[in-house]
Amino acid sequence: MNYYALFAQLLELTTALLLAPILNGWVNQCRAWLQNRSAPPLLQTYYTLSKLFHKDVLLAHNASSLFRATPYVTFSCMALAAAIVPTLSTELIFAPAADAIALVGLFALARVFIALAGMDVGTAFGSLGSRREMFIGFLAEPALLMVFFTASLISQSTSLSTIVTTLAHRDFVIYPSLAFAGVAFTMVSLAENARIPIDNPTTHLELTMLHEAMILEYSGRHLALIEWAACLKLFAYSCLGLALFFPFGIPEAADPASLAIASVILIVKLAIGGFLLALIETLSAKMRIFRAPEFLGTAFLLAVLAMLVHLLLETGK
Repeated sequence: MNYYALFAQLLELTTALLLAPILNGWVNQCRAWLQNRSAPPLLQTYYTLSKLFHKDVLLAHNASSLFRATPYVTFSCMALAAAIVPTLSTELIFAPAADAIALVGLFALARVFIALAGMDVGTAFGSLGSRREMFIGFLAEPALLMVFFTASLISQSTSLSTIVTTLAHRDFVIYPSLAFAGVAFTMVSLAENARIPIDNPTTHLELTMLHEAMILEYSGRHLALIEWAACLKLFAYSCLGLALFFPFGIPEAADPASLAIASVILIVKLAIGGFLLALIETLSAKMRIFRAPEFLGTAFLLAVLAMLVHLLLETGK
């Protein structure tokens, strides 16, 4: 057994679990500063999770076992997704399973469970949020797959580790297709994480709720796990974007020195990415849900254009 690879995998999972709430707090801080408001503490998400874990769970009388299991399934899917995205090293125990299509399947599995749980109790808001969640997912997943296919055409593999190794550790080549794919990925990431302009994570108005509408019936540790899973999803998408489009600093080795340097580089890149996310949210306005097909349709077309640019202009590089 490669103990370095095992250590790197455990470190990556631990880093994801610890940094995901901090990344969410950093984005909230940056957005508050850009809007000239008083910023919440960086560790505010930790305080909220701790408070929720210490509260009792209240369940509706007609809640099924699926409603009870969904927080654990969703959290597990997001933790596994964050663990298989190569952020600190490409030499990981889960590297053979870190397939781009499998990653999309993990996101889809979590979405299906949270949507079913939203409808399980039978409230109007839960059903509304579930329909909107599946509507957004139906539009976002094809665009995300096209982004992955562009990267896989460059590396001749759908393995995330192989893709990162190809882009980061081989001869430097400029791929114009990745520029189109990067814009498409950003648009998909905003939609998948319920951020502006698709959703507003800070509101509970029924006309704008998407993610929040599905979890109104949750409380206590169940709500804490769902909120933590949402932070992990944002972290996974952020790390995925960095791995695909800014892979420098991700070593092939898994020795302690390389992991220490990669950890510092990852924190710096996440800090910059979190600020840019807050800037996008500050400069954008929440769009109507009926405009979402145009937004995500544009992302899909950009992703397809990225594939065509690679096939027509970059083949043979």
